[in-house]
Amino acid sequence: MSDKQLKLAVLIDADNTSSSAITEIMAEIAKYGVASAKRIYGDWSSPHLKGWKDNLLKHALIPVQQFAYTKGKDATDMQLIIDAMDLLYSNTFDGFCLLSSDSDFTPLAMRVRESGLIVYGFGRKTTPEAFKQACDRFFYIENLQEVEESREESKEKTATSSEPSSKNIATTQQTIENPLRSLLYKAVKESINDDKSGWAYMGDIRNYLIQTQPDFDPRSYGYAKLSNMLKKLESLQFTYDTENRMYCRKIPYGELIPLLNKALQQFKNKKGWAKINVVEQYINAHWNYKEYGFNDFNRLLESVHNIEIEDDSFRFKEARADDSNE
Repeated sequence: MSDKQLKLAVLIDADNTSSSAITEIMAEIAKYGVASAKRIYGDWSSPHLKGWKDNLLKHALIPVQQFAYTKGKDATDMQLIIDAMDLLYSNTFDGFCLLSSDSDFTPLAMRVRESGLIVYGFGRKTTPEAFKQACDRFFYIENLQEVEESREESKEKTATSSEPSSKNIATTQQTIENPLRSLLYKAVKESINDDKSGWAYMGDIRNYLIQTQPDFDPRSYGYAKLSNMLKKLESLQFTYDTENRMYCRKIPYGELIPLLNKALQQFKNKKGWAKINVVEQYINAHWNYKEYGFNDFNRLLESVHNIEIEDDSFRFKEARADDSNE
């Protein structure tokens, strides 16, 4: 985030948002700017909002009373939208945070973005796709709650035992499969700044993912950070610059596999095995594998799909020599 913090208007649909995660939500909002206005809308005469009443003073939320004039009609939505437009025309704010799982706020999010302001949405995973896509970024409340619950359990475990807590976000990490795998590889490819080096800045990768999928969040898949998620992928190499910024690039197995095929054709025995040290010399003459972070040729071979190693020799499994890594 830049030195100038964004001034954000936080508008909460109390009828459609649970109060249980407000602490985590406000902490997330603080990462992106200052909550200069915080209003929450609902019928405060209803017992349904008791949980919210306990949080008003704690988070300095200004309650806006809106009676349900007609059963089945959501007057709260209308009042929130009217106030949002007033705030928009005041030219005071840099962005809006809309807390709701209701698709009725889709036009509002779109209108705010048309005015050049950023929109952060917060809602349940059941939130309609239209509202999520209308926001610049959309955060799932469940993700924020899970991270906080994990932290609390870790603290309790540490306080009562010398054993480290076994439950944290890593225990729920999902296996990265298509189409998610393809999306991440595409994000890396589209974020390359220098075609010759192939390196992509982590910040650019993150921006690409958010721009294409506003609700993208590594926490949805059990990963605390995008970098942790990418490190679970195969075929990626990572490095840091002098300012400790992370970069990654795809290892060009498409170049390596044909070279291994040629080497095997020249040096394999009758059973299809080739001596690793002999093939290494051949590969070194055509392809610098150490440039991609492999200090040992055996480690390189182990990273290639469909290769089996036995003692000092290797071969492709089931004669699938034309297979290549993702």
